[in-house]
Amino acid sequence: MTPASGRGPEQPPVPADAPAYSVVVPTVGRPCLADCLRALAAAAGHPPEEVVVVDDRPDAVGELPLAAAGPLYGRVRTLRTGGRGPAAARNAGWRTVGTPWTVFLDDDVRVLPDWSRLLAQDLRAADAFTGGVQGRLSVPLPGDRRPTDWERGTAGLEEAAWATADMAYRTAALVDVGGFDERFRRAFREDADLALRVRAAGWSLCRGRRATLHPVRPSDPWASVRAQRGNADDVLMTRLHGRDWWTRAEAPRGRFPRHVLVTAAALTASVCALTGRRRAAAVAGALWSLGTAEFALARIAPGPRTGREVATMLCTSVLIPPSAVRHWLRGQLRHRAAVPHEGTP
Repeated sequence: MTPASGRGPEQPPVPADAPAYSVVVPTVGRPCLADCLRALAAAAGHPPEEVVVVDDRPDAVGELPLAAAGPLYGRVRTLRTGGRGPAAARNAGWRTVGTPWTVFLDDDVRVLPDWSRLLAQDLRAADAFTGGVQGRLSVPLPGDRRPTDWERGTAGLEEAAWATADMAYRTAALVDVGGFDERFRRAFREDADLALRVRAAGWSLCRGRRATLHPVRPSDPWASVRAQRGNADDVLMTRLHGRDWWTRAEAPRGRFPRHVLVTAAALTASVCALTGRRRAAAVAGALWSLGTAEFALARIAPGPRTGREVATMLCTSVLIPPSAVRHWLRGQLRHRAAVPHEGTP
């Protein structure tokens, strides 16, 4: 579903007292950065005071496509963080701005032509206790076929709470909580962590009117397996915010409990087979097979069901449960010394 992108004649001009803002875009040099900057420049009405592009490539070889910013090029400033992750990159960016609001955009989004006008309305409507205003994400999906598993996963961003793909924060709120927690090294859960801390500090968060496209980026067949690294970040979230953080962050719980059961069945079958307990091995193996088949079918049924998609789902459905458990255990080890944030229930 793609929201309307044109500004109708009934829309009023941007008020002269609309709050000033800066845009911070972390990037690892993906080609989509040019599209992001081009779309931002095309959003007329209430342009940002500056655009801070934070180059987080470990080895910053080659130039970034900053010329795509067009009329905003003179307002673009770059910083380098050397591959420390999106949380650190965003921190480096917002700590250098001088505007009352900081808008975070991911480099793979495209704001719509009326975005800056609606942003002005979002920020102007915010009261003194509003710490952040989220943009509405729209993920365009194919119209001629069912979406793939990867495309459906990306479409879940439309319902994600406080996603920094398009999130405006009052700069004072960022100062109040110290910004992003840089222990979150990937683009996962760092936004939920920040939102929970901002709320705990007494600020409110709300959803605005502006809309932003989040196209599905290219992926390879093993992307869903690599995504299981996020289970280590979930461990950190539990350490910092308690076991009920899922509810307070409005985050889906996912299938991790089932992955534990399926992985346990596989391990039990292997151990029993090695120790000569054939009947127990057969029962555990059957449970593993049933669990894996159920997972694969749940992913195949809503998809395009092409040969490539079905083969990908079958292979990755075998690998995802043990990968999820492995990364969860890695998170338990890595974050064993993490202590809850002050005020965590």
